Amino acid sequence: MFLLNLVRNWLEDVRRNHGLEHATVAVLFARRGPQRLAGRASGNGFFILGKVDATTLESCAQEALSRIQRGESGLVVSPMCGTNLVVTGGVCAVATMVSLTLSREKKPQERLGDAISASTIGALAAQPIGRLVQEKITTMADHATTEVVRVRQFTPWLLKVYTHRG
Repeated sequence: MFLLNLVRNWLEDVRRNHGLEHATVAVLFARRGPQRLAGRASGNGFFILGKVDATTLESCAQEALSRIQRGESGLVVSPMCGTNLVVTGGVCAVATMVSLTLSREKKPQERLGDAISASTIGALAAQPIGRLVQEKITTMADHATTEVVRVRQFTPWLLKVYTHRG
């Protein structure tokens, strides 16, 4: 039971930090415009890969946390999240497999057209599904006791925002 609780708490921390990562990037983009960035959540914070200084990143993380805590939970979901890519790939793969299974009797060129149509419909359907997966599974908006502890810059392109849940 102890191990299960430990894993559950770690997963909640990763989800929380994933949401804060999205919110921080949204604040950073609002301040400085779009730029090349990538993020990766962990149990004790999140990494940012991109050209941003530690002071700016910490300020953006603090603002993002404050805004989430004041009720702007939509900040934790991002249209640029890798979750959307994974969901799109999965939905397209299933749609294509179903299409090919249902069209076994057709000529190969007809099957290709069916597969392309099915994967296109799958890609369209995946957009709201990806958002829902973020909201319900890969991020968390409950940051009532979260604190941004510090930001460490490892290289000019790699930083980590450390968080703590009180």
